[in-house]
Amino acid sequence: MSEPALSLRGLVRRYETDAETIEVLNGADLDLMPGELVGLVGPSGSGKSSLLHAAALLEKPNAGSVKIGGIDGLALNERGRTALRRREIGFVYQFHHLLAELDAMDNVALPRLIAGESHKSARAKAKGWLEKLGLGARLTHRPPQLSGGEQQRVAIARALVSNPRVLLADEPTGNLDPATSDQVFDALASACREAGAAALVATHNLALAERMDRVVTFENGRIVVA
Repeated sequence: MSEPALSLRGLVRRYETDAETIEVLNGADLDLMPGELVGLVGPSGSGKSSLLHAAALLEKPNAGSVKIGGIDGLALNERGRTALRRREIGFVYQFHHLLAELDAMDNVALPRLIAGESHKSARAKAKGWLEKLGLGARLTHRPPQLSGGEQQRVAIARALVSNPRVLLADEPTGNLDPATSDQVFDALASACREAGAAALVATHNLALAERMDRVVTFENGRIVVA
């Protein structure tokens, strides 16, 4: 059996306030296999976003391990975690967070430019992903010139341009109408399968979740159904 692309073990995340301690992750465990598309569902406020942020090494939990391709990101220093995240993880948010002054190709190329790749090479990779996602006619359009669904597909291309081992998506279709939501999900699923990336997709849309390889439920800081 192959090694998990992503393995979460015993994740604990607490937030301290003057009045109380809020525990949003309470020993969460989950494995994602290479190429697997998993839906993450649960009530609002259950901790899905905190789980994704911990898995993406964007936030450091109080306890637990986050192994990506067998490497425990939480055992690394901040520089090592940043390098692992840039190399192995793509993240798609509910809102696309594109830079309005850049065209679609430069928005997608940005992670490769940050990694030190040449502008020509980075844009060539960006062009390839945008074409795969049906945006070949929108390469030089800036975000204000794109529809909501097109902007989200640009964000998906940006998340995949570095060929990450793991794609994490936090309500990637939550800001779209039903028809556009279906189109964006189809694009995301197709792109992940082509890239062989393991994907964990948080969604309130149960119909979309059921179209994934499996669905896990997050409640009270734990994965309760897997």
